[in-house]
Amino acid sequence: MDLPIDHFRLLGVSPSAEADTVLRKLQSRCDSPPDQGFTHEVLLQRAELLRRSADLLTDPVRRADYEAALLDLSSNNPNDTVGLELAASSEAAGLILLWEANSALEAFQMARQGLQPPQAPALGSGREADLTLLAALACRDAAVEEQDQRRYESAAQLLRDGIELQQRMGKLPDQQRNLERELERLLPYRILDLLSRDLGDQTSHQQGLQLLKQLVDNRGGLEGSGDPMASAGGLVQEDFEPFFKQIRRFLTVQEQVDLFSSWHDQGSVEAGCLAVFALAAVGFSRRKPEHLEQARDKLNGLTNPDLDPMPLLGCLDLLLGNVAAASAHFLATRDSELKTWFAEHPGDQLAAECEYCRAWLERDVLPGYRDVEASDVDLDAWFADRDVQAYVDRLDRQSGRRSLVSEPSPGEWSESWSLDPVELSSSGEEKAQELEISDSDEEERPHIDVPRNVVVGAAAGVVVLGALAFALMNWRSRAPVPATAVKEVEIEAIATQSPVDESQPQAKLKPEPGRELALKPLTADQPSDVQLQALIQAWLDRKAAVLAGDPLQTADLPSVARQRLVNRVLDERTLDASFDHSKVINASVTAVETVSTKPQRIEVRAQVAYSDQTNDASGQTVRSTAPESLTIRYIFGRDGAQWKLHEYIPES
Repeated sequence: MDLPIDHFRLLGVSPSAEADTVLRKLQSRCDSPPDQGFTHEVLLQRAELLRRSADLLTDPVRRADYEAALLDLSSNNPNDTVGLELAASSEAAGLILLWEANSALEAFQMARQGLQPPQAPALGSGREADLTLLAALACRDAAVEEQDQRRYESAAQLLRDGIELQQRMGKLPDQQRNLERELERLLPYRILDLLSRDLGDQTSHQQGLQLLKQLVDNRGGLEGSGDPMASAGGLVQEDFEPFFKQIRRFLTVQEQVDLFSSWHDQGSVEAGCLAVFALAAVGFSRRKPEHLEQARDKLNGLTNPDLDPMPLLGCLDLLLGNVAAASAHFLATRDSELKTWFAEHPGDQLAAECEYCRAWLERDVLPGYRDVEASDVDLDAWFADRDVQAYVDRLDRQSGRRSLVSEPSPGEWSESWSLDPVELSSSGEEKAQELEISDSDEEERPHIDVPRNVVVGAAAGVVVLGALAFALMNWRSRAPVPATAVKEVEIEAIATQSPVDESQPQAKLKPEPGRELALKPLTADQPSDVQLQALIQAWLDRKAAVLAGDPLQTADLPSVARQRLVNRVLDERTLDASFDHSKVINASVTAVETVSTKPQRIEVRAQVAYSDQTNDASGQTVRSTAPESLTIRYIFGRDGAQWKLHEYIPES
């Protein structure tokens, strides 16, 4: 046979070793043969091969010729391997020396080949016993070398080949068990190897997922209720937790949702908690609020006494637009430090809740997924998303959270605010038909879509955005906003209109004349309730005029409100105009109560007598809102020296 090794490596000396060094090495190797159970005959053959190499290397002439041959081979055939020719009778001894020279992979492959027909030794012979033992030892060492190079799946394949060979030979059950234990211990590393590969290699990725399920199932779940030393890659709980944390970053968010939900169904409480976070991550990152609702439902079903679910429920409710429920959950937390943080937060309660929610998403929810970006969490973008707004609006209607939808309207505010950005059909006829559908069919009918070039705020979006947008503005930048250029005209007091008598039948509504009063920026350091009421009424009047189709009133809107609110009104008017509709609105402020006053922020609670009517091009009523009294929170902020409406929030 041709053994892929030279005399220097076989003996274990360097090419520059002197003769006395060679002889000392020979004596050392002969005095310490491997003691794993090889036959006496093969160990004698091993010693003889060592002596032959030593004889050559201590003879100056033969050594010089040998070194010249090696040099010539490396120069003329750089890709060839140096080899030694051995008699077939010395095969096992030569392979033992090859294994001892740290060429375990080559020794295993050649030993396995030697056990295959037609080279297979006679059954029960010493050669068969020696080659079988050598194959087991070399296989294990070769697998370790592959692990050291982080080729874990290659190492696993070597171990599987070795186990198969031992099963076929049926000679060494102890060595077979050793290989099986090595393969089991390798399981976590194989999982890491397979899952960390490029997602384009789906075969490897799916194999890694299956092995991960196997590992967790064998150990009795994430908590490790089984015997980890015997069934889960030898990982005790303290080692499993950092390993699993490392594994998670190679899994997509949807894969984690599926895995954790499955393990939770099997009784793992820890998996239930992780499923909540994964559902929240996929919901927020992909703008799928239905996953946040699933996360909230799953969180409510957890029975972990060590878990305080209140802050998590608060964040989920906040993202789903239920501001009141979110505040209640935050206040009910058992965490005294968190309560202190909320109490000492420089902004108002809602601003603190928004800041906590943003930090929760950025720190605890979004990290740890292969396909989710965890930085720059933008709550503004979340609440501005059309799918989020439409979903939250549906939640409002289903749960009874203060629906302000007029009777046949798909999502219109009772104070003539925004239309729900749900899907429009392609033809004008279908649009008109869908607009005629009543609220009783709301859940069954297709949604009404807004044209893509029209940005429209949703009713649900306004419920939350009203509070959140201002809160987000507060905690992002406490500095005053630069003043916007406005028309220098005078604000005059507006007479308070009495509530509409609901017992009287109502004719078609129309804007009251005389409301187009001159406007002047409100700049008083401490505006009175009368001044604030006048500012609210000015906003309602100009807004009603714009929605009725009066373009001249558009110029006055920036004098009383931030541009974002102005854009909302203009978008709503654009939408109405696309259907050739117009609104006739009657809205009067009947009472104002100051809620809080700060140098840069004032919040008031107002009672508004409200009714509206939407007409088509022929003047026929398409839909209407019966007269009612609404309670609305108005939030004013200072743009430079001027007070403007920053947001409004209807209350239940």
